[in-house]
Amino acid sequence: MWATNAKIVGIVLGTLALYTLIANKIPQVQSEVPQALTLGANVTPEQLVAAGQKVYTGIGGCTTCHGLGERAPNLLTDEKGQGPIGARCGKREPGKTCKQYLYESLDNPTAFVVSGYQPIMPVMTKQLSPAQVWSVIAFLESQGGAVDVSASDIPASSPTSTTSPGGGGGGGTAFAGGSTDPKVIIQAAGCLACHKLEGQGQVIAPDLTHVGSRRDAESIRKKILDPASSVTKGYEKLAGIMPKSFGTMMNAAQLEALAQYLAAHK
Repeated sequence: MWATNAKIVGIVLGTLALYTLIANKIPQVQSEVPQALTLGANVTPEQLVAAGQKVYTGIGGCTTCHGLGERAPNLLTDEKGQGPIGARCGKREPGKTCKQYLYESLDNPTAFVVSGYQPIMPVMTKQLSPAQVWSVIAFLESQGGAVDVSASDIPASSPTSTTSPGGGGGGGTAFAGGSTDPKVIIQAAGCLACHKLEGQGQVIAPDLTHVGSRRDAESIRKKILDPASSVTKGYEKLAGIMPKSFGTMMNAAQLEALAQYLAAHK
């Protein structure tokens, strides 16, 4: 009997050891609490670049489109033989320096659209604070070019924290100024750069004019928080183009107001 029990114990321990080994081989995904990076008056170019990289790959949602150069120009490596963005940004528009061009791209993205791409980029200066915007510019300049962004570019009245989950709107204030007016939220998020609603906007992404007839508030809320949760039929090629950052930019009241507003569009 003892031999049988010993075999059973051995099998159990062996199985546990095997599963433990397998579990340790699987890459673990860990959520990281955003750390505030405060940029003081003596901020260095290296600090700006490091802060900008965090915004670019995080709350800015830039990698959603500026990845392999399929939806938007590739900014970090070569783009059609012209090198990374820091090497070509000063050659895009006559009379504009690299810094001027990059700021225009974030503040007025439809002013100059690279040939071969659609004008789908939202106005990032309405989503990010000035500190975030200028740190991203510094990061992009560092990709093959010289960084000339300094603390003097950031408005003195602007808070210099480069992370602001749940409220990273432009001007250093809460997203959309903290407004719960759905139209103000839609404008701040740049939704109409891709979607059409009430006769305004683009038709790159699904038309939202009658979105309430196919999605309820819960479905809309989920789509905003997790854009990859579902894809509208006929738009499979655009899967992944919607930034994942909107859910972290809006507060709960703003998210609910927007979901209910769109759900009412039958």
